[in-house]
Amino acid sequence: MSETLAFPMYNINHADTEALYRAVQQLLAAHGVATTGQRPAFAGEGLLAHWRHPDLVLSQTCGFPLMTQLPDVQVVGCFHYTAPGCEGRNYRSLLVARAQDSDKTLADFRGRRAVCNAPDSQSGYNVLLKMVAPLAERGRFFSGVAFSGSHRQSLIELRRGEGDIAAIDCVTWALLQRHQPELLEGLAVIGRSPLAPGLPLITAASTSSGTLQSIRDALKVLVSDPQYQEICSALFIGGFSEAMRQSWEVLLDWRQEAAEAGLHQL
Repeated sequence: MSETLAFPMYNINHADTEALYRAVQQLLAAHGVATTGQRPAFAGEGLLAHWRHPDLVLSQTCGFPLMTQLPDVQVVGCFHYTAPGCEGRNYRSLLVARAQDSDKTLADFRGRRAVCNAPDSQSGYNVLLKMVAPLAERGRFFSGVAFSGSHRQSLIELRRGEGDIAAIDCVTWALLQRHQPELLEGLAVIGRSPLAPGLPLITAASTSSGTLQSIRDALKVLVSDPQYQEICSALFIGGFSEAMRQSWEVLLDWRQEAAEAGLHQL
């Protein structure tokens, strides 16, 4: 059985993600935690299957799937990102529209179309649901919602006019600014979401308490040892802290607040 390790969530520049993978693999080995070199497949349902793998050593997921689809995994902790919009282990989404709408606020998008990466995304969907709930009338705000499959694709569809507004993870935005700035041409940030707990790092339910602590210790070395500073900086990783699942319960509160306001979906 393969013991899996992956960082699938911010893979904008593959070389940087590969460098992180190899550094963490080496640090885990130094702390007595073995992984294979086999990369999991993420096509279709592959990502959820990867997170649910019984031999998962370490991966990064989204906070909303953590609370709704991954009841058995253990939370290792959370990276602290330094991208604009992040504070400690918390992050936020940026509300993005075409440049011609740069003078508008969220309320001005009533009756227009949203584009989201996925309905189970915290940064692309759940946060937008929270923000439009106070503005909704008779359980509606947008005229429709399209699902793109990724934040990057949401931006492409905005530029094409296939949607009018999207909520984009601020770390993804910063990485795209660095590596694919042409993708952001013609777009503008028109608002920012409230802070939320960042993307959780997880391990399998079967991971022992001793191994869990070893994984945490390895990640603490990653963010504190100068030899890994360049690798971390390339991905805007500025720190790491241990965390428990309860830290992400606020995301369920957001969904409940929207429901109480009469908005059950975008």
